[in-house]
Amino acid sequence: MGLEAAWQLREIESTEDLSRFIQTHLSQSGRASLPFVNSAFQQTHPFAELDALCDAFLSNHVANRGSRAQGKAFALATGQAFDRITLAQFRAAALKEKWPCHFAPTFGSVLRELQITHEMCVRLFLFMSLRGLIGAAIRLGIVGPMQAQELQVELNPHAESIAASCASLGLDQLTQTSPLLEVFQGAHDRLYSTLFQT
Repeated sequence: MGLEAAWQLREIESTEDLSRFIQTHLSQSGRASLPFVNSAFQQTHPFAELDALCDAFLSNHVANRGSRAQGKAFALATGQAFDRITLAQFRAAALKEKWPCHFAPTFGSVLRELQITHEMCVRLFLFMSLRGLIGAAIRLGIVGPMQAQELQVELNPHAESIAASCASLGLDQLTQTSPLLEVFQGAHDRLYSTLFQT
């Protein structure tokens, strides 16, 4: 999600920098990802159409590649973890039709099939983003585990606020709010050495 590049490029040099980066990422997720989650969950458009739009929207090759990998892995994991014929059918259709299976629309579709409430779906999506960035920061050595726990507690209200304000966003309100995050993500493949794939 651009964290490793931002850290190597010295844009993150303190816990405060990390906190700002994560807040920016959560805000970006609310405006650029949750509209896909919401639309998939509410089935406002066919999945293939949403997935194709997400593929076009994610013009950054690193973000696009990462989203595809996450979406496919999420569909596979949930299909194996939960004995639901609809999840198996979804994965079979994705393989047959060769859908990109981007993470945001896949997440919304899968959680709908699992009969999770829309509110919980939105909150879980943002929680996973928050937890993922904090986990990555620990593995990169930016913060230690105890600092990371404190940071997660500190940022939970920000994530909840974004969940509340972005839960009703549709595709007509889709927007990129932080071009700098896009630059960091795109720079990932140019780093001399990396811990993460994307």
